[in-house]
Amino acid sequence: MSRQFGPMMMSLGAASVLASTPVIAQERITESVCPDNTPVVFHQCALEAAQAFDPPRTPDGQPDMGGVWNLPGTAFEDIEEHPEALDDGGGPTSIVDPSDGRVPMRAWSDSRRQENNQAYMHPSAACLLSGMPYTMYRPGPYQFLQTPEHFVVLASRAHAYRAIPLEETPPVGDSIQLWNGASNGRWEGNTLIIETANLNALPWIDQRGRFYTEEVRVVERLTLIETDTIHYQVTVEDPNVYTRPFTIALAYRRNTVDGFELIVEACYENNDTLVDIYRAAGFTLYPGITAEEAREATEADQ
Repeated sequence: MSRQFGPMMMSLGAASVLASTPVIAQERITESVCPDNTPVVFHQCALEAAQAFDPPRTPDGQPDMGGVWNLPGTAFEDIEEHPEALDDGGGPTSIVDPSDGRVPMRAWSDSRRQENNQAYMHPSAACLLSGMPYTMYRPGPYQFLQTPEHFVVLASRAHAYRAIPLEETPPVGDSIQLWNGASNGRWEGNTLIIETANLNALPWIDQRGRFYTEEVRVVERLTLIETDTIHYQVTVEDPNVYTRPFTIALAYRRNTVDGFELIVEACYENNDTLVDIYRAAGFTLYPGITAEEAREATEADQ
């Protein structure tokens, strides 16, 4: 967790926050073709395993990813390697490209990231939507639903859902900017590819203040590598903030608890109680940054 979610949460109303956190009953898969304790190791194994696996299929012939899925790992806290601390469980990097496991930030944007982490509350603290790709690796289970026309993601946190069309749809105008963007999906072999644009610039990528502009592009790849494991890859590209695209890889594990139902987090937008707590501690909501402002910062850095 970031500073915004750690000691302050413990000392300032932790009970109200924890009461809204879903209790996740889950049965972890103990035997799997690919271990998930280290995303980089899982990623390399999953690329090979996918080649040999013939997935179960829906009536229309596509790989069947329907069901409830758990997401081990700590990418929501920090997508880079991070040590265990009072407000952070610690964990390995989730970045598989570049190979050094680091986010390829520009000098000014890394400084801005550190400022963000000290001055602003994460949008999730106000129960706002998390943006992309953060929506896809928040704590808590996910449910995937499939039809021939749509792939639907239901998340237990912040009432987030995504209805992703699998047929070609008219482009959304550049002036329209949405919390989770406008997505289109397509199947390439056994992999579902989802491309997302038209994001607003208000969310972060993790709880360490990493950000993007409204010109960001996000590409996800979901592949079943065995009946109960999905290899999830997501590439983020925003040359206004990053020197090159980077890719995160994670494992979704099927929740096999009989009768399990997705529990929706009891959280409402701009939760006054939480927002007031953070404001009293000196934090404000992150205001975002435009692509034009980012380009000006890059030029000033040169």
